[in-house]
Amino acid sequence: MSAHADIPPRLDSGLVAASSRQLLGKRVFDLVLALLALILLSPIFLVAACAIKLSSAGPVLFLQERVGRDGKSFRMFKFRSMCLDAERQRSAYLDLNECAGPLFKIGHDPRVTPVGRVLRTWSIDELPQLLNVIHGEMSLVGPRPPLPEESELYGPRERLRLLVKPGITCIWQVSGRSDVEFAEQVRMDLDYIAQWDLLLDITLLVRTVPAVLARRGAY
Repeated sequence: MSAHADIPPRLDSGLVAASSRQLLGKRVFDLVLALLALILLSPIFLVAACAIKLSSAGPVLFLQERVGRDGKSFRMFKFRSMCLDAERQRSAYLDLNECAGPLFKIGHDPRVTPVGRVLRTWSIDELPQLLNVIHGEMSLVGPRPPLPEESELYGPRERLRLLVKPGITCIWQVSGRSDVEFAEQVRMDLDYIAQWDLLLDITLLVRTVPAVLARRGAY
């Protein structure tokens, strides 16, 4: 029996069914663009790192455990946008959660630092994930990687998102980001997996630029 025999027919195509040559093309595309982006964006990296270091105690980078392809955990890089003990404080703010499903998001999270709020507004906090792309844990485009506690609440449909490598941007990231309901995020991710080709990745990356500048759903 195929390892993907339980995949609905509409998902037995696209990225799940991609050939080794197609996957190599996606990987080369990711590597070239990620390395180029790191070079071009290096001044922004430097300014962000200095602003974080000078404005609050703690490291510049925040390494967070996330769940990737086939349920394998990895450490995702982000610029630190919260106070040092933000993870320990999370339980104290569960009643302020503004998202349905397994997600946890607060529009005006009190744990976010002033500099962190600017970084989040312009999605600068996500830029270090280019390192995850280079390491091979993430792709430029793909479903966003969930936290372990989020993935534990996934049903069979949601777990289909974990069949492919997670990404920095995706369909719902350019369609409202955190303003998009969780069920709709899942639908969009499954559409991406089923319809994937390299042109779709290029299209979503191009759409990411105006989406970031518009700042809708960025918090």
